[in-house]
Amino acid sequence: MAWVNDIIQGILLGGLYALFAAGLSLIFGVMRLVNLAHGDLSLLAAYAALVIVGPLDINPFLSILAVMLLLAVFGYVLQRGLLNHALDAGPLPPILATFGLSVVIQNLLLEGFSADSKGLDAGRIEHQAITLSDQLAIGWFPLITTLTAVVVLLGLSLFLGRTRMGRAFRATSDNQQAAQLMGIDNRYLYGLAMAISLATVAIAGVFIGIRTTFSPSVGPARLIFAYESVIMGGLGSLWGTLVGGMLLGVAQTLGSHLSPGWGVLAGNLLFLAVLAFRPQGLFAKQVHE
Repeated sequence: MAWVNDIIQGILLGGLYALFAAGLSLIFGVMRLVNLAHGDLSLLAAYAALVIVGPLDINPFLSILAVMLLLAVFGYVLQRGLLNHALDAGPLPPILATFGLSVVIQNLLLEGFSADSKGLDAGRIEHQAITLSDQLAIGWFPLITTLTAVVVLLGLSLFLGRTRMGRAFRATSDNQQAAQLMGIDNRYLYGLAMAISLATVAIAGVFIGIRTTFSPSVGPARLIFAYESVIMGGLGSLWGTLVGGMLLGVAQTLGSHLSPGWGVLAGNLLFLAVLAFRPQGLFAKQVHE
């Protein structure tokens, strides 16, 4: 029964990873952008929630909409003001630009909030659980996190598949030049894609801030888990990101069951195994040149 509990907890942890990685998957799928600042942007969301929650003394869940709006606006301005110009210069400048953005965010957060760890307190729900047996329990907060990840991924999938704007996203992803010939403004579209991506990052940032403490330096470690989820699932595949995140979460919890120091190692070994035997990912999206 202990192993069953570990698998369930791993699946729930994977839901958090998938929620965190959803925006990363969207951005790569639409504009082939490798965003090295993704982890630090989630920290930016957590600190924004902290700033809102502190003076108002409200539950962090109530700050999510405001944080989503703030990061969506920031994402649109960032894409239109910086990253679109970097994308025009070739594949390397956007990577360097997001790396520089990562360093800037870390240092600004360090100056503004110090290196001390912070946390968001959501109250009793963090500790409440559904007890199924003596050795099997499902925490309400991890369950809500996983359900939120499914809802976010479902919403993104419906948006991409059922709306005119979503079809424009997919057309630009498949063939940027052909989309431009059909009158699609890819620069405006990329701005919207980044806004949506950072809105999902805002949700993940608040949830991660509730689950664990955070400090300005933890962004790169979060980025690793997000990329492992996206790459294992298949670059550009939203539902593949969910599967990849859950596989990563299960590997980490099973590894931790064997030895406390093996959790992250087990996840990394699974990631390397997927790269070795299926480098395109489990549900890879076809990339057109």
